[in-house]
Amino acid sequence: MADTNTSSSAANCVEKLKSYVKTQKGLILAAEILISFIIIICYAASRYGGYSAVAICEMIFAIVFFVIFMMELDKQIQVINWVWSDLFRAGIGAALYIITSLICVIGGAGDGARIAGGVFGLIAGILFAYDTYTIFMQIKSTRQHTGAPTDDTV
Repeated sequence: MADTNTSSSAANCVEKLKSYVKTQKGLILAAEILISFIIIICYAASRYGGYSAVAICEMIFAIVFFVIFMMELDKQIQVINWVWSDLFRAGIGAALYIITSLICVIGGAGDGARIAGGVFGLIAGILFAYDTYTIFMQIKSTRQHTGAPTDDTV
């Protein structure tokens, strides 16, 4: 007798994946994972492979946050403020990508793979900066201000 629960949970996971990639946040995270993978390939083909550490770390962090948000684990694990963690991840990723990419593009004379990795890194830096901006706007819109009473009567 076949176990139908295993196949239905796998189908449920695939459906969650398809529906999450259609959202703006899911598309941004998927693009971050893809461009980080392209950067890893470029740096692996260059003579200086040390710059791939940033791309590897950022790809792993993007995959972790993609899975957490896709499976809606952020609503179950409330010990961590996931929105602020994602903001710091994206902000630090943008800064690191821009810095390392500028170093690779400026000092990569004669190494085409390093320059290509730097160019893709600059694109990734812009993508991570856009992700930081969207998260910041989300935090700003959800924050509710309660003004102090301005009644002058005593």
